[in-house]
Amino acid sequence: MIATVFPLVGRRLLSSVAILLIVSMLLFVVLHVLPVDPAAMSLPPTATLADIEAMRREMGLDQPLPNQYMIWLAKVIQGDFGASIHFRRGVLGLVADTLPATVELAVLAMMIASALGIVGGLVLFHVRGSRKEPVVDFGSIMLLSIPEFLWSLFFILIFGVALHWLPFTGRLDPDLRVPAGTGFLLFDALMAGRLDIFFSAARHMILPSFALGIAFSPTIMRVLRSSLIDVYQEDYIHLARLRGLSERRILLGHALKNAILPTLSLMGVQFGFLFGGTLLVEVIYSYPGLGNLMVDAVRNADLPIIQAVGLAYCAVVLIINTVVDSLYMVLNPKLRLR
Repeated sequence: MIATVFPLVGRRLLSSVAILLIVSMLLFVVLHVLPVDPAAMSLPPTATLADIEAMRREMGLDQPLPNQYMIWLAKVIQGDFGASIHFRRGVLGLVADTLPATVELAVLAMMIASALGIVGGLVLFHVRGSRKEPVVDFGSIMLLSIPEFLWSLFFILIFGVALHWLPFTGRLDPDLRVPAGTGFLLFDALMAGRLDIFFSAARHMILPSFALGIAFSPTIMRVLRSSLIDVYQEDYIHLARLRGLSERRILLGHALKNAILPTLSLMGVQFGFLFGGTLLVEVIYSYPGLGNLMVDAVRNADLPIIQAVGLAYCAVVLIINTVVDSLYMVLNPKLRLR
């Protein structure tokens, strides 16, 4: 099994490197044709034209665009993404500080979306052909039509403003300090034995993670329902009935493990979209993650941050797809025989 998965991972890694190079080229070209002068923006307002020209030469902006890209790429390979024009800090440090917050939020949201999607898919399959089917189907379509930012606003108005049940700004209560560690706040709080920080961080993540999870769960529901309907046409389901197995055992012991495979593939795709969807939700909840950093960078025309964050989003999505494809091959014996 492992010998079969390793070639797939190797091919995925090679293609991921090629995709990252293409994305980096597109980002570099698009951002550098904008009417923005990074040299002038990196200097104080009192800088003279001579100072700006000297900075342009130092940054390599006086060279042709292909040369500029190669200079930038060589630095990126060495881990140097440049300095932020707005924050006056190293870009790599800014991304490293904010990326764990977004990954933590996206993972929790995907767990919620998966749980709701699987349970909802089983409910949709269970009510098929009954009078409840149109009502439940209408409910799933309604959930599908509401985007994550509307769920965010609903949750803020209901659970934050009206009921005062949950916080809806930031990542932690203002009187608490973020513990040093990996940047994954829940994990770091547990490792430090700070349950107050853990529960505060969890409470701050409930509303944004549910807003994302509910928005992405209906697609999982409907795909799982369709997969189960297809699986129930297979001969081994009819044979299981002839053997006297209960419908519950047939569903959970035989049909679900095969119907979940295409659903798992969809979850990987959904996780990629969900990770990108955190940007708007982070802005609404003032959540200090990668999305908020990107919005600040766009607002201030901070090109080094935009390039680094764009590559970070692309890299995370590629890693997610590689992991899901590998898991899909491990769970599906037919693919291992090819």
